[in-house]
Amino acid sequence: MKDETQPTNPQATQPTTGEPISRRGDGRQGQNDLQPNPSINFSARVGRPTEDEQLLTSPSTKRQQLGDQATDFTHTDPWRVLRIQGEFVSGFDALAQVGPAVTVFGSARTSEDDPYYTQAVAVGHLLAERGFAVITGGGPGIMEAANRGAREGGGKSIGCNIELPHEQGTNMYVDLSVNFRYFFVRKTMFMKYAEGFIIFPGGFGTLDELFEALTLIQTGKVRNFPLILFGTTYWGGLMDWLRGPMLAEAKISPADLDLFILTDDPTEAAGIIGAYHERNKDAIAPTALRD
Repeated sequence: MKDETQPTNPQATQPTTGEPISRRGDGRQGQNDLQPNPSINFSARVGRPTEDEQLLTSPSTKRQQLGDQATDFTHTDPWRVLRIQGEFVSGFDALAQVGPAVTVFGSARTSEDDPYYTQAVAVGHLLAERGFAVITGGGPGIMEAANRGAREGGGKSIGCNIELPHEQGTNMYVDLSVNFRYFFVRKTMFMKYAEGFIIFPGGFGTLDELFEALTLIQTGKVRNFPLILFGTTYWGGLMDWLRGPMLAEAKISPADLDLFILTDDPTEAAGIIGAYHERNKDAIAPTALRD
């Protein structure tokens, strides 16, 4: 039995066409118009929980919310597993032929007149010139800047959007938009199809991606994977904390501080990625290790 309230494959890829929307769903003005993305705005438009929220709702809470419907197959986790499987298949299918790529993270709140925006455009452009596709979360701010640089540099510009409680769009510089409803599926795509991460200043979401990548590198799940923190001043406080109580109390090893590189130079950031790729592409295929 199929849930008729939404498409069975809402995460499918879609071109970024249509009339732009002028602001993000959280009410904050975007620095550039965003392209409408209706397939991941379904929950926001009808006022229902996102797929991630439904997945993570405890059984007791679900029984309180749904009553007798809580055991309906379309509301149970076995049915949700099929949706998750479909999302993985769709993501793999869309990104398998992208080629060498770099994922760029950073705040959606960064305005166009922010120096970090300009530097993210430069990073995207330099990566494209080196033959890398640029993958972002597909939204505004740093994501938009990196996609913009990739397009202006003649490279592939990819956005992996995620369903959120508020309505949102895709930035106008994305050429391939891949939509996701589950954060962990999207995270897999960011890692699997990238040769490295460049992480600009950002908030909780950016930190989430940073520490997940560090954990995967530290535990040997991912190898030959450069992790670059862009903005030495912004990341300085975090570095002090890592070198201070975390290292002093032996929560990490001294070698763990070598798992990432800090820079303020777009050319250096792109160069580090390129050097890693050239050094390892013949000896080890990074994406193959992550299959």
